[in-house]
Amino acid sequence: MDALQDEILKKFGEHVKKIRLDSGLTQDDVVLNSSKLTKGTVSDIENGKRNFAYTTLIDLATGLKKSPKELLDFDKD
Repeated sequence: MDALQDEILKKFGEHVKKIRLDSGLTQDDVVLNSSKLTKGTVSDIENGKRNFAYTTLIDLATGLKKSPKELLDFDKD
C-alpha cells in the first residue's frame, strides 16, 4: 500500500474504534454481533492494518449495529 492508503486506513480504523467505544461495545461484542468477523480482523481494521472487501464493511457495520454509511462518514483529510 502507499502512504495515502495507509493514512486513510488508519483514520478509518480510529473512526471505527471510536464508534465501538462510544457504543459501549468490546471487540468481542462486535464479533458476537456479526457472523463472519474475528477479533483479529476487528483489531487489524481498528489499527489500520487491514485493507478489506466491501462485504467485510457490511459485516463490521452489522457487528457495530450501525449502517455502512455511518462507518464511512469520517474525515479523510
